[in-house]
Amino acid sequence: MPGRAPINASSSVPLGRPAPRCYIIGEVGINHNGSLDNAKALIDLAADVGCDAVKFQKRTVDVVYSQELLDSPRESPWGTTQREQKEAVEFGRREFDEIDRHCRERGIDWFASAWDAESFDFLTAYQPPHHKIASAMLTHEALLARVADSGVHTFVSTGMSEWQDIERAVEVFRDRQCPFTLMHSVATYPMPDDQANLAVMLELGRRYDCPVGFSSHEVGLICSIAAAALGAVAVERHITLDRTMYGSDQAASLERRGVELLVRDIRALPKIMGHGEKGITEAEAPMAQKLRYFVGS
Repeated sequence: MPGRAPINASSSVPLGRPAPRCYIIGEVGINHNGSLDNAKALIDLAADVGCDAVKFQKRTVDVVYSQELLDSPRESPWGTTQREQKEAVEFGRREFDEIDRHCRERGIDWFASAWDAESFDFLTAYQPPHHKIASAMLTHEALLARVADSGVHTFVSTGMSEWQDIERAVEVFRDRQCPFTLMHSVATYPMPDDQANLAVMLELGRRYDCPVGFSSHEVGLICSIAAAALGAVAVERHITLDRTMYGSDQAASLERRGVELLVRDIRALPKIMGHGEKGITEAEAPMAQKLRYFVGS
Protein backbone atom coordinates (compact mmCIF):
# COMPACT_ATOMS: atom_id res chain seq x y z
CA MET A 1 0.00 0.00 0.00
CA PRO A 2 1.56 3.35 -0.99
CA GLY A 3 1.95 5.54 2.09
CA ARG A 4 1.48 9.24 1.40
CA ALA A 5 2.25 10.54 4.90
CA PRO A 6 3.05 7.79 7.38
CA ILE A 7 2.59 8.73 11.01
CA ASN A 8 5.66 8.72 13.20
CA ALA A 9 4.01 6.61 15.86
CA SER A 10 7.26 5.67 17.57
CA SER A 11 7.53 9.00 19.35
CA SER A 12 5.13 11.47 20.85
CA VAL A 13 4.25 14.63 18.99
CA PRO A 14 4.16 17.82 21.08
CA LEU A 15 0.72 19.37 21.22
CA GLY A 16 0.14 23.10 21.06
CA ARG A 17 1.27 23.70 17.47
CA PRO A 18 0.42 21.96 14.17
CA ALA A 19 2.13 18.70 13.28
CA PRO A 20 4.51 19.08 10.30
CA ARG A 21 1.97 17.17 8.21
CA CYS A 22 -1.40 16.13 9.58
CA TYR A 23 -2.61 12.76 8.25
CA ILE A 24 -6.09 13.45 6.85
CA ILE A 25 -8.48 10.51 6.73
CA GLY A 26 -11.68 10.52 4.72
CA GLU A 27 -13.95 8.08 6.52
CA VAL A 28 -16.19 6.31 4.05
CA GLY A 29 -17.51 3.94 6.71
CA ILE A 30 -20.72 2.60 5.21
CA ASN A 31 -21.59 5.82 3.37
CA HIS A 32 -21.21 3.82 0.14
CA ASN A 33 -24.61 2.26 0.96
CA GLY A 34 -23.47 -1.11 -0.35
CA SER A 35 -22.52 0.23 -3.78
CA LEU A 36 -19.00 -0.44 -5.05
CA ASP A 37 -19.42 2.41 -7.54
CA ASN A 38 -20.17 4.77 -4.64
CA ALA A 39 -17.14 3.46 -2.74
CA LYS A 40 -14.84 4.10 -5.71
CA ALA A 41 -16.33 7.56 -6.21
CA LEU A 42 -15.59 8.36 -2.55
CA ILE A 43 -12.02 7.09 -2.93
CA ASP A 44 -11.66 9.34 -5.97
CA LEU A 45 -13.08 12.29 -4.05
CA ALA A 46 -10.59 11.81 -1.21
CA ALA A 47 -7.64 11.29 -3.55
CA ASP A 48 -8.57 14.25 -5.75
CA VAL A 49 -8.59 16.75 -2.88
CA GLY A 50 -5.43 15.48 -1.16
CA CYS A 51 -6.55 13.23 1.69
CA ASP A 52 -3.92 10.76 2.85
CA ALA A 53 -6.27 7.83 3.41
CA VAL A 54 -9.79 6.51 3.25
CA LYS A 55 -11.26 4.33 5.96
CA PHE A 56 -14.02 1.74 5.78
CA GLN A 57 -15.81 -0.48 8.31
CA LYS A 58 -16.09 -4.25 8.43
CA ARG A 59 -18.55 -6.18 10.59
CA THR A 60 -19.77 -9.76 10.81
CA VAL A 61 -23.43 -9.00 11.29
CA ASP A 62 -24.36 -12.13 13.23
CA VAL A 63 -21.45 -11.64 15.63
CA VAL A 64 -21.79 -7.92 16.28
CA TYR A 65 -25.59 -7.77 16.65
CA SER A 66 -28.07 -9.84 18.61
CA GLN A 67 -30.71 -11.90 16.86
CA GLU A 68 -33.34 -9.77 18.56
CA LEU A 69 -31.94 -6.58 17.09
CA LEU A 70 -31.47 -8.11 13.63
CA ASP A 71 -35.10 -9.23 13.60
CA SER A 72 -36.39 -5.84 14.74
CA PRO A 73 -38.05 -3.50 12.23
CA ARG A 74 -36.12 -0.88 10.27
CA GLU A 75 -37.32 0.79 7.12
CA SER A 76 -34.54 1.09 4.55
CA PRO A 77 -34.06 0.91 0.77
CA TRP A 78 -33.32 -2.81 1.19
CA GLY A 79 -36.23 -3.99 3.31
CA THR A 80 -38.03 -3.69 6.61
CA THR A 81 -35.66 -5.30 9.15
CA GLN A 82 -32.36 -4.36 10.74
CA ARG A 83 -30.77 -7.48 9.22
CA GLU A 84 -31.69 -6.51 5.68
CA GLN A 85 -30.24 -3.04 6.13
CA LYS A 86 -27.03 -4.13 7.84
CA GLU A 87 -26.27 -6.97 5.44
CA ALA A 88 -26.89 -4.70 2.45
CA VAL A 89 -24.12 -2.28 3.42
CA GLU A 90 -21.46 -4.90 4.24
CA PHE A 91 -18.76 -5.54 1.65
CA GLY A 92 -17.10 -8.91 1.07
CA ARG A 93 -13.95 -10.13 -0.63
CA ARG A 94 -14.92 -9.04 -4.14
CA GLU A 95 -15.62 -5.47 -3.09
CA PHE A 96 -12.55 -5.10 -0.88
CA ASP A 97 -10.33 -6.57 -3.59
CA GLU A 98 -11.55 -3.80 -5.86
CA ILE A 99 -11.18 -1.16 -3.13
CA ASP A 100 -7.60 -2.32 -2.60
CA ARG A 101 -6.85 -2.21 -6.31
CA HIS A 102 -8.47 1.19 -6.82
CA CYS A 103 -6.68 2.78 -3.85
CA ARG A 104 -3.34 1.50 -5.13
CA GLU A 105 -4.15 2.94 -8.54
CA ARG A 106 -5.02 6.32 -6.99
CA GLY A 107 -2.03 6.31 -4.61
CA ILE A 108 -4.03 6.66 -1.42
CA ASP A 109 -3.89 4.56 1.76
CA TRP A 110 -6.91 2.59 2.90
CA PHE A 111 -7.74 0.73 6.08
CA ALA A 112 -10.82 -0.18 8.06
CA SER A 113 -12.21 -0.54 11.55
CA ALA A 114 -13.02 -4.17 12.36
CA TRP A 115 -15.87 -4.71 14.82
CA ASP A 116 -15.10 -8.37 15.50
CA ALA A 117 -12.27 -10.90 15.27
CA GLU A 118 -13.48 -12.49 12.04
CA SER A 119 -13.61 -9.09 10.33
CA PHE A 120 -10.15 -8.22 11.63
CA ASP A 121 -8.70 -11.45 10.25
CA PHE A 122 -10.41 -10.69 6.93
CA LEU A 123 -8.78 -7.26 6.75
CA THR A 124 -5.27 -8.38 7.66
CA ALA A 125 -5.01 -10.21 4.34
CA TYR A 126 -4.69 -6.78 2.68
CA GLN A 127 -1.76 -5.74 4.90
CA PRO A 128 -3.20 -2.28 5.62
CA PRO A 129 -0.81 0.45 6.84
CA HIS A 130 -3.03 1.06 9.88
CA HIS A 131 -5.82 -0.55 11.86
CA LYS A 132 -8.62 1.29 13.64
CA ILE A 133 -10.43 0.67 16.91
CA ALA A 134 -13.86 2.28 16.74
CA SER A 135 -15.10 4.05 19.86
CA ALA A 136 -17.77 1.37 20.28
CA MET A 137 -15.03 -1.27 20.51
CA LEU A 138 -12.74 0.54 22.96
CA THR A 139 -13.77 -1.67 25.88
CA HIS A 140 -13.68 -4.92 23.85
CA GLU A 141 -10.40 -6.14 25.34
CA ALA A 142 -10.23 -9.38 23.38
CA LEU A 143 -10.49 -7.46 20.10
CA LEU A 144 -7.98 -4.84 21.28
CA ALA A 145 -5.50 -7.59 22.14
CA ARG A 146 -5.96 -9.27 18.77
CA VAL A 147 -5.35 -6.01 16.92
CA ALA A 148 -2.39 -5.05 19.11
CA ASP A 149 -0.81 -8.47 18.57
CA SER A 150 -0.51 -7.57 14.88
CA GLY A 151 2.07 -4.89 15.68
CA VAL A 152 0.54 -2.60 13.03
CA HIS A 153 0.03 1.05 13.94
CA THR A 154 -3.55 1.52 15.15
CA PHE A 155 -5.81 4.54 15.52
CA VAL A 156 -7.79 4.17 18.76
CA SER A 157 -10.95 6.28 18.99
CA THR A 158 -11.96 7.34 22.50
CA GLY A 159 -15.60 8.40 22.16
CA MET A 160 -18.11 7.14 24.75
CA SER A 161 -15.30 6.45 27.23
CA GLU A 162 -13.88 7.47 30.59
CA TRP A 163 -10.25 7.75 31.61
CA GLN A 164 -10.13 4.21 32.98
CA ASP A 165 -11.36 2.84 29.63
CA ILE A 166 -8.62 4.68 27.75
CA GLU A 167 -6.04 3.68 30.36
CA ARG A 168 -6.80 0.00 29.84
CA ALA A 169 -6.66 0.30 26.05
CA VAL A 170 -3.29 2.03 26.26
CA GLU A 171 -2.03 -0.76 28.51
CA VAL A 172 -3.12 -3.39 25.98
CA PHE A 173 -1.19 -1.71 23.15
CA ARG A 174 1.86 -0.86 25.22
CA ASP A 175 2.09 -4.35 26.71
CA ARG A 176 2.33 -5.67 23.15
CA GLN A 177 4.60 -2.86 21.95
CA CYS A 178 2.14 -1.96 19.21
CA PRO A 179 2.30 1.68 18.04
CA PHE A 180 -0.95 3.63 18.35
CA THR A 181 -2.51 7.05 18.05
CA LEU A 182 -5.30 8.06 20.42
CA MET A 183 -8.11 9.80 18.56
CA HIS A 184 -10.19 12.20 20.63
CA SER A 185 -13.80 11.76 19.59
CA VAL A 186 -17.30 12.66 20.73
CA ALA A 187 -19.77 10.02 19.59
CA THR A 188 -22.74 12.15 18.60
CA TYR A 189 -23.88 12.32 14.96
CA PRO A 190 -23.72 15.14 14.13
CA MET A 191 -21.71 16.67 16.97
CA PRO A 192 -22.57 20.25 18.00
CA ASP A 193 -19.42 22.40 18.00
CA ASP A 194 -19.81 23.25 21.68
CA GLN A 195 -19.46 19.55 22.56
CA ALA A 196 -16.05 19.12 20.90
CA ASN A 197 -14.10 19.52 24.18
CA LEU A 198 -10.79 19.79 22.31
CA ALA A 199 -8.93 20.35 25.58
CA VAL A 200 -9.16 16.59 26.01
CA MET A 201 -6.57 16.26 23.24
CA LEU A 202 -4.04 18.10 25.37
CA GLU A 203 -4.85 15.92 28.36
CA LEU A 204 -4.52 12.73 26.31
CA GLY A 205 -1.05 13.83 25.22
CA ARG A 206 -0.08 14.78 28.78
CA ARG A 207 -1.34 11.56 30.36
CA TYR A 208 -0.13 9.05 27.80
CA ASP A 209 2.77 10.76 25.99
CA CYS A 210 1.64 9.46 22.62
CA PRO A 211 0.48 10.84 19.26
CA VAL A 212 -3.02 12.30 19.47
CA GLY A 213 -5.54 12.95 16.71
CA PHE A 214 -9.18 13.93 16.29
CA SER A 215 -12.06 11.94 14.83
CA SER A 216 -14.89 14.41 14.37
CA HIS A 217 -18.57 14.25 13.49
CA GLU A 218 -19.26 17.98 13.35
CA VAL A 219 -21.28 19.55 10.55
CA GLY A 220 -18.75 22.25 9.68
CA LEU A 221 -14.97 22.59 9.82
CA ILE A 222 -14.01 24.76 12.78
CA CYS A 223 -13.47 21.95 15.29
CA SER A 224 -11.33 19.94 12.89
CA ILE A 225 -9.21 22.96 11.96
CA ALA A 226 -8.79 23.91 15.62
CA ALA A 227 -7.76 20.32 16.47
CA ALA A 228 -5.13 20.39 13.74
CA ALA A 229 -3.88 23.78 15.00
CA LEU A 230 -3.53 22.25 18.48
CA GLY A 231 -1.28 19.54 17.06
CA ALA A 232 -3.51 16.63 16.00
CA VAL A 233 -1.28 14.28 14.01
CA ALA A 234 -4.39 12.93 12.27
CA VAL A 235 -7.87 14.25 11.55
CA GLU A 236 -10.62 11.89 10.46
CA ARG A 237 -13.89 13.06 8.91
CA HIS A 238 -16.79 11.16 7.36
CA ILE A 239 -17.14 11.94 3.66
CA THR A 240 -20.16 11.54 1.41
CA LEU A 241 -21.25 12.06 -2.16
CA ASP A 242 -24.45 13.72 -0.97
CA ARG A 243 -25.50 14.51 2.61
CA THR A 244 -29.13 13.85 1.72
CA MET A 245 -28.43 10.19 0.88
CA TYR A 246 -29.87 7.44 3.07
CA GLY A 247 -27.71 6.57 6.08
CA SER A 248 -27.14 7.48 9.71
CA ASP A 249 -23.71 9.04 9.06
CA GLN A 250 -24.51 11.08 5.95
CA ALA A 251 -25.68 14.23 7.76
CA ALA A 252 -22.46 14.36 9.80
CA SER A 253 -20.31 13.96 6.68
CA LEU A 254 -18.54 16.37 4.36
CA GLU A 255 -19.31 16.63 0.67
CA ARG A 256 -16.55 17.35 -1.88
CA ARG A 257 -16.30 21.10 -1.28
CA GLY A 258 -16.15 20.61 2.47
CA VAL A 259 -13.33 18.06 2.13
CA GLU A 260 -11.46 20.42 -0.22
CA LEU A 261 -11.63 23.22 2.37
CA LEU A 262 -10.65 20.88 5.19
CA VAL A 263 -7.51 19.72 3.38
CA ARG A 264 -6.64 23.22 2.19
CA ASP A 265 -6.91 24.81 5.61
CA ILE A 266 -5.14 22.03 7.53
CA ARG A 267 -2.26 22.06 5.04
CA ALA A 268 -1.94 25.83 5.50
CA LEU A 269 -1.68 25.68 9.30
CA PRO A 270 2.09 25.08 9.73
CA LYS A 271 2.88 28.21 7.72
CA ILE A 272 0.13 30.20 9.40
CA MET A 273 1.35 29.27 12.89
CA GLY A 274 4.94 30.07 11.93
CA HIS A 275 8.13 29.59 13.95
CA GLY A 276 7.27 31.58 17.07
CA GLU A 277 10.23 33.96 16.91
CA LYS A 278 9.48 37.67 17.08
CA GLY A 279 11.28 40.35 15.11
CA ILE A 280 10.82 42.85 12.31
CA THR A 281 10.27 40.81 9.17
CA GLU A 282 11.74 41.63 5.80
CA ALA A 283 8.27 42.59 4.60
CA GLU A 284 7.71 44.88 7.61
CA ALA A 285 11.03 46.71 7.38
CA PRO A 286 9.99 49.26 4.71
CA MET A 287 6.81 50.01 6.66
CA ALA A 288 8.74 50.50 9.88
CA GLN A 289 11.09 52.91 8.13
CA LYS A 290 8.16 54.81 6.64
CA LEU A 291 5.81 54.94 9.61
CA ARG A 292 8.15 55.28 12.57
CA TYR A 293 8.99 58.86 11.64
CA PHE A 294 9.57 59.77 15.28
CA VAL A 295 12.57 57.46 15.73
CA GLY A 296 15.60 59.57 16.57
CA SER A 297 13.60 62.78 16.98
